[in-house]
Amino acid sequence: MSPATAGGRGAAARPCRCLRWKGMYVEAEPDPLVPNTSAGLYWCIHTMNCLGPDGRVAEPAACSARRGCFEDG
Repeated sequence: MSPATAGGRGAAARPCRCLRWKGMYVEAEPDPLVPNTSAGLYWCIHTMNCLGPDGRVAEPAACSARRGCFEDG
């Protein structure tokens, strides 16, 4: 599951490569019968918490090239 779809959001611009979420570490096919429980559980590898180095929330919709801490990749 990609970060653009992990929170039930539509595909958007590619998020920062430093954004992490629990689904990245699960090697299983998504089950459409199981509700998405990873919504809102994101963190930044720079700070290791839910806020980026700029103090703003780390989530796919917010972690974009508009932020100074953004890393493409």
